[in-house]
Amino acid sequence: MYRQGDVLIMALEESEVPQSLRDAPGELRDGRGRLVLALGEVTGHAHAVPGPGRLIREAGVFGPMLLHLPDGGRVVHEEHAVIPLPKGWFRVVRQREYAPGAVRIVAD
Repeated sequence: MYRQGDVLIMALEESEVPQSLRDAPGELRDGRGRLVLALGEVTGHAHAVPGPGRLIREAGVFGPMLLHLPDGGRVVHEEHAVIPLPKGWFRVVRQREYAPGAVRIVAD
């Protein structure tokens, strides 16, 4: 497992990734071509993966994501140390918090 700020990244076995998601197109690249795992609402800083790979949003209110890095990669952020990732599949989860009457994704 890897954590960078409010983003948790968990390695998955290939068998844990449904075929329908393995074949899904990637998404969520920003204007700089990075795969954005989370964007800071206040600072504009991003937890992102530059370089090759795919980020696939799964169905659900909080939108967990699958990250596929066929050659490995790294997670970068302006205020955190770089995290190298091996090649493979990962589940990306944003930290959530409870506020009376709601559960929400933590705002950066």
